[in-house]
Amino acid sequence: MQQSYNIAAYLIAQLGKNYSDRAKDRITGQELLEAAIRQLQILQYQVGGMVAFVEADDNEKLLSFYENYGFKRFDTRQSTSSKDEPHELVQLLRLL
Repeated sequence: MQQSYNIAAYLIAQLGKNYSDRAKDRITGQELLEAAIRQLQILQYQVGGMVAFVEADDNEKLLSFYENYGFKRFDTRQSTSSKDEPHELVQLLRLL
C-alpha cells in the first residue's frame, strides 16, 4: 500500500528575468523573491499553509539561487513548452 500526504502549499509562479535594457535596473531577482516570500508569510498568518514551492528549469545557477533562499529540491515534472516540446522542471519547496 502506497502512502501519500496532502499539505497546503503556495506556488510562486512565473518568476523570471527580463533581459531588456528598460527593465535592467528596476528590480533584482533577489528583491522579487524576497517580496513574494514576505507576501506568503502574510497570507500564512491570515489563511494558513506552511509550504511554498517553485518550479524551475534544470539549470544549476537558477537552482542555486532558490536553494540560497532555503528551497530544497523534491521532485521533477514533465512540462510542454509553447512549441509543444517536452522538458523537465525541477520542483523545490521551503517551509514558511
